[in-house]
Amino acid sequence: MPPKILFVATVDTHFRAFHLPVLEWFKTQGWEVHVAAKGEHQLPFTDKKFNIAIERSPLRSRNLKACRQLKALIAQHNYQIVHCHTPMGGVLTRLAARSARKNGTRVLYTAHGFHFCKGAPLLNWLFYYPVEKALAHLTDCLITINEEDYRLAAAREFKVKRLVRVHGVGVDNQRYAPAGQQEKARLRHNFNFGKQEILFFYAAEFNGNKNHQLLIHALARIKGQTPTLKLLLAGDGPLLEECRSLATTLGVQQKIAFLGYRNDIDRLLPMCDAAAASSLREGLPVNILEAMACGLPIVATANRGHSELVRDGRNGFVVPADDVSQMASRLLQLYQSGELRKRMGAMSLHDVAAYSITQVLQELEHVYSKFMTEDSHETQSQYHRAYL
Repeated sequence: MPPKILFVATVDTHFRAFHLPVLEWFKTQGWEVHVAAKGEHQLPFTDKKFNIAIERSPLRSRNLKACRQLKALIAQHNYQIVHCHTPMGGVLTRLAARSARKNGTRVLYTAHGFHFCKGAPLLNWLFYYPVEKALAHLTDCLITINEEDYRLAAAREFKVKRLVRVHGVGVDNQRYAPAGQQEKARLRHNFNFGKQEILFFYAAEFNGNKNHQLLIHALARIKGQTPTLKLLLAGDGPLLEECRSLATTLGVQQKIAFLGYRNDIDRLLPMCDAAAASSLREGLPVNILEAMACGLPIVATANRGHSELVRDGRNGFVVPADDVSQMASRLLQLYQSGELRKRMGAMSLHDVAAYSITQVLQELEHVYSKFMTEDSHETQSQYHRAYL
C-alpha cells in the first residue's frame, strides 16, 4: 500500500487557494493524499476528502466533535505524515494526533501568521501565545512563512523537533505576470476602464483586519489632485456596504470600483498601475506577491508580512496603519510619477522571484523529505532549525 498523508485546515477553500501544487507533488511521489476540512468542495490531486466541521472560533463547542472526528480518522488510516494549517486546524489536529505520534506519525504545522506578533493586541498574546507554545511539543515540524514568526519561535524556544522558514505559499509567476502595453489596453477595454486612468488595486475580504477605510479616507484627502485615479477593490465581506457608504459620504464613490468577489485577479492586476494594501495584520500576503509578480509598485501598511515584501523606497512605500495623511501622500506620489511607478515595479518583479511557487515547492520538498524517509522511532528530543 502507498504511504498516506493527511492535510487539515479549517475550510477546504484554503487548499484550493494555496496548496494544490503540494497535493499534486505528493501524488507524483506515489502517496495517497487525504484532506480534512469544513466544506463540500471537491479538490484535485486528492484521493479522499473528509468534511469535518472545524470552526474558526476557539469558543465553538462543535470543535470538540471535530477533534474527536480527527482523532478517529488519524487512527483509522495510519498516516505517515499529517500536515495541518490555519489556527484551529493546527490546534485540533495536533491534539487529535497525540497517540498517533507515539506510533510514528509525524505532525507538521504551517503557521500562516501567528496571531501574537509585534504590535498585536495584548489579548492575542494572553490567549494565542500560550496555546501555540504548549502545542509545540506535539509538533514534529513548525513551518513559518515570514522572518518575524521564525525568529519569534526560535527566541521563545518553542519545543518543536524542527523549526523552518519557507518563502510563503508561493506565487505562480506564469499566471501572474506583467502585461505589455497592447495587452494592458485590451484588458482595460474589456473591463471598461480608460487608457488614461491610473488604476490602484486591492484584493481583500471586507473585514476589520483588512482596514479598507484607511484607503477610502486617504483617497478623499487627495481627490482634488487625482482626477484620473481609480481604486479597484476586489472582494466581498461583512463590511462591504459600510465601506460603500463611507465612500459616498466622503464624495469618492466615483473614484472607487467595488468589484465584488473575483476569480480573475490574474487578468485584473496586469492592467493596473500600482497596488495598495491596508491590513492591520498579515503573515505573508498572497495579494502583494501577485501584484509584485505583475510588476507593480505597492503602497502598504506596516505589519510583518507587508514589511517583509515591500521595502520602503525600493519597490513601494510602507506607512503606519493608522496614518491617513501618509497613506494619501504616498498614493499621490505614485499617481503623479510614471517613472517612479516603473522603477519600483521593476524592483517588485525582481524581488518576487524568491517567492515563486517553484522555489517554495523546492523548499517544502526539502522539509517533507526529512519525514518521508526518517526512522519512525527517531527521538523526539532533537531540535533543528532551518532558514530556507
